[in-house]
Amino acid sequence: MKIQKKRPTIVFDFDGVIHSYTSGWKGDSTIADPPTEGINFAIYDLQKDYEIVIVSTRCRTEEGRNAIIKWCNQHGIYFDKVMAEKPPAVCYIDDRAICFDGNASSLPEKVRNFKSWCEVDTDA
Repeated sequence: MKIQKKRPTIVFDFDGVIHSYTSGWKGDSTIADPPTEGINFAIYDLQKDYEIVIVSTRCRTEEGRNAIIKWCNQHGIYFDKVMAEKPPAVCYIDDRAICFDGNASSLPEKVRNFKSWCEVDTDA
């Protein structure tokens, strides 16, 4: 009998990464927008080698968690788990993150000037 090796985990934030979130917050169980362009293909490619975990504060309610599962299934987005809190992982994919580069002195400026990908002015 061959023992299946556990795949390492990658964690995806839901709103702003998987769900395009262009309409903003509408409640735990209302997911109004389409997927972010190309995200289903990226996740499909990664799931061959990684366990895919989706995290969201929507999961604070069962209705929110079920809404994510239903929405992902409707849009053909593969996942292994949906959770409220981030588990240990190889990496975290989040639209509201600053990648720490070892230079703590640069953090105050990075935080004060932070904009998510959808807030960045592309005309500038």
